[in-house]
Amino acid sequence: MLTIGDKFPSFDLNAVVDIDPAKAFQRISDSSNAGKWKIVFFWPKDFTFVCPTEIAAFGKLNGEFNDRDTVVYGASTDSEFVHLAWRQNHADLKDLPFPMLADIKRELSSALGILDKNEGVAMRATYIVDPEGTIRFVSVTDLNVGRNTQEVLRVLDALQTDELCPCNWQKGQDVLKAA
Repeated sequence: MLTIGDKFPSFDLNAVVDIDPAKAFQRISDSSNAGKWKIVFFWPKDFTFVCPTEIAAFGKLNGEFNDRDTVVYGASTDSEFVHLAWRQNHADLKDLPFPMLADIKRELSSALGILDKNEGVAMRATYIVDPEGTIRFVSVTDLNVGRNTQEVLRVLDALQTDELCPCNWQKGQDVLKAA
């Protein structure tokens, strides 16, 4: 599995960006939004139970991420057509402000090393990638356990200070000074 300090892999995937079929699909690549921080998070399967709670939570924080010059990409191994159907049929996903990437050939999830060995789907992985394409944070949880989107935002804030941040540090608090 790729980790801190590794380069995030190149990718070029179809994504769902709207629930209107006429403008629903767009290609997103690693060079999209060049020069920005990126949050890339994966969920195992569309039309499941834990996943929409996380996706909706990232959607609610999207303005906070944008304020930090950061784009959010959600991804799974489902197709763009399954993503579209799910968004159209799940109230919490209709107004998502970020793309849902379709890694149907499992190239990105394989390159990252996050395919579940038993299920063959992406694990519940989250990456913070800096503007140079370097992974600065990675977290993976069990397929049954949702992640904490507020913690992802907190870690992004800490990384963007480029300072030493103590345990439970919050934006606006003092950072540590090396002696």
